[in-house]
Amino acid sequence: MEQFLTAESLISLFTLVLMEIVLGIDNVIFVSIVLNRLAPEKRPAARRVWMFAGMAIRIVLLLCIGYIVKAKDPLFSIAGHGFSLRDLIMLGGGIFLLVKTTLEIHHKLEGEEEHTDNPTGGKPAASFLNIVGQIIVIDTVFSFDSIITAVGLAKQVPVMIVAVIIAMIVMFLFAPRISDFIHKHPTLKMLALSFLVMVGAILIIEGWDAARAHDMNLKNYVYFAMAFSFGVEMLNMRTRKKQKA
Repeated sequence: MEQFLTAESLISLFTLVLMEIVLGIDNVIFVSIVLNRLAPEKRPAARRVWMFAGMAIRIVLLLCIGYIVKAKDPLFSIAGHGFSLRDLIMLGGGIFLLVKTTLEIHHKLEGEEEHTDNPTGGKPAASFLNIVGQIIVIDTVFSFDSIITAVGLAKQVPVMIVAVIIAMIVMFLFAPRISDFIHKHPTLKMLALSFLVMVGAILIIEGWDAARAHDMNLKNYVYFAMAFSFGVEMLNMRTRKKQKA
């Protein structure tokens, strides 16, 4: 307990919580979009499943840090290129995210959005297990990045676990507001979907060659592009609001 309350541990905890929240933004966006396909009364339960499942997945991975490190060892090779367990998870998660996001964009542009709060119109709401399954799959993929970050920033496993729990609670509390805000503004939802397409592509690149992807700092470019686009859209929304007034 005394080691946990040292200045070094507290600084690591604070830094790690911030990093986990930043890395969890894409996770929150994905959850916010897919939850819209559930009936309104089922969404709070799905969010709770997401929060507790996210905590459980990350804690289990943290307790298996030694195995995660070994997961970088190649399981097999194709044309001289080795693929580890982590590579396969990144590749699979990236492909899943690309396919899912492309389908979401198709539904939006083709006018096939679900209107789950309208019992007489729109397509039927998606099943609870289907949506929760998608959330857990992509959350597992995103967990690898957050755990690798945790291992790099903190030395004590209890600090990592506490940081993960705090970050998940913060994301859970703000997820409904982010979801409502995204779905009230179609242009923001399209920006979010475009962002997820880029994230999916980066996951595939990381799965193919993690070292080179890390050297290129691809995620920094994606986050900058998304922040810039979001800022421009905020200015557009403010201008439209003034024009209506």
